[in-house]
Amino acid sequence: MNKNLKVELPTEVVDKLHLDDGDTVRFTVRNNGVMLQPLEEITQRVSLWWSLVPTFITSIGFYLFFLNQKQTQIPLVGTTSIATALIILGVITGTILFIIFFVKSRKSTTNSTSRNIYWRNFPTIVLSFALILLLALLGIFWVFGLIFTGASFDQLTSTFIFFIFSSVINYLMILAAQSISPLMLTSLFMAIISSGVVISMASNSQRRWWQHNLSYLGTDLASNSWSFNLTLIFSALIMIALIDYLFVSLQEAYPRTWQLTTLRVILTLAAVDLGGVGAFPNNTAFHIFHDQLARMLIYFIIILIVGIKWLLPQANRDFLITSYIIGGVLVLTDILFQFVGYLSLTAFELIGFILAFGWILLLFQLIQHLISAQTRIFEAKIG
Repeated sequence: MNKNLKVELPTEVVDKLHLDDGDTVRFTVRNNGVMLQPLEEITQRVSLWWSLVPTFITSIGFYLFFLNQKQTQIPLVGTTSIATALIILGVITGTILFIIFFVKSRKSTTNSTSRNIYWRNFPTIVLSFALILLLALLGIFWVFGLIFTGASFDQLTSTFIFFIFSSVINYLMILAAQSISPLMLTSLFMAIISSGVVISMASNSQRRWWQHNLSYLGTDLASNSWSFNLTLIFSALIMIALIDYLFVSLQEAYPRTWQLTTLRVILTLAAVDLGGVGAFPNNTAFHIFHDQLARMLIYFIIILIVGIKWLLPQANRDFLITSYIIGGVLVLTDILFQFVGYLSLTAFELIGFILAFGWILLLFQLIQHLISAQTRIFEAKIG
């Protein structure tokens, strides 16, 4: 049954939030606490000038550069092309705008989502979004190079194409900075680790990496091994940022307990271990250390799967059953590899990698659900 209640706000609060008669405010109730946000500020739109002004500047620079080079026809892709200019300038301006709007959002008193991100994770998040933008642009123009083979345009048309792409890049990076959330960070974590591993596999296909093991992709024998190792390091940093973010929000909805603290510590240690696997590749100098780190990562996952019922009592029955099935398959693959000899090292590592990180993503999804389940949102008009 709905009740019409009257809430009196102190004058200081009304003045602080610049509220007037007829304005709509949002009440977010979590863990018996209430957060008040003006709806107009929540739904505010960014002025297009924020994305257009940098685009105008870079477009003029683009035009003057090719005018000075006396290059009348500018190729779509290539060393000196529209694609190269967009990849360089687009990543620079997009990252700068991301930083500006992330800082503004982080300092906002009404943006609880961004405020739950620690400043220590700021460099990781910025670099990760810049990396994703770079990979996306490389992929897009690689496809364009296949579709529009040999395409080139005059200076004005090329500048217009550059302007359109640059505007979209800048605006999307601004939106990304204002829309940081656990779901976005989880997607970023998944995108970085999956794209990095797949790219490493593809670049080493001629070297038949699968005849060795998954760790081969990070060794001196592999092509572009730095990309594989950097992928693991970046994934670990994003995972640490996501763990921080999720548990700060979780502790707003649930009381702090030793179980949640233990779960957070083990997850963080697993993330640090993952970064160590990338920082110390399976070369001769680090072979033993690399193997120990990889083995420890498996132990951390098994400990989490076995103990999740006690470490996260709010976990539902379906998640527990799924966890035990994944844990059982991990143990089975270990037996088939070490004792039966049925699985190759590559198959064992791939299966373990997919199952372990699949389970971590399911755990992050469960924690997000627990946070949202304890949050109630109401809207009211000032009057």
